[in-house]
Amino acid sequence: MNVDHTIPSEALPDHLFIPEITRQTRAFDTYGVNEELPPAEILQAYVVTKAQRREMPIIGDPDEEIIARLKAYYSAIAMRIEAGSGLMAAPMFSLSHEGFGRVVITVGKLLVLDRTLRDVHRFGFESLDVMCEQADKLCQSALTLLENYPRAARE
Repeated sequence: MNVDHTIPSEALPDHLFIPEITRQTRAFDTYGVNEELPPAEILQAYVVTKAQRREMPIIGDPDEEIIARLKAYYSAIAMRIEAGSGLMAAPMFSLSHEGFGRVVITVGKLLVLDRTLRDVHRFGFESLDVMCEQADKLCQSALTLLENYPRAARE
């Protein structure tokens, strides 16, 4: 997909998730394509407007770049969970070539996040603010589970 919009650096949300998603995106960039890019350019790929989404086919196979972004997103959430709890969070993915599957994040023996993945080829958010809001909701839900079941998380 061609991204025809740019995000100015000063428009990046002042949010703890932004540096983490940038780090994770760079970590999943095995060929170093994003190494020299500023965060705004790296993160613009996570923004998929409603108009762009309408132009995408309903059914499609995700390419490696989209899969890497998906993994970076949930890995960044796992890192934010670690930062909030002090316990190691491990994301695990199961994804078919058609873009359907599941992602789970565990802390110890506790499952703190379980999401069904569909239409991965259309993965993205209306804006970076929406991405941060969604990440906050997922992290807060996971941290609440950790508070409620600390014994399972520490085993």
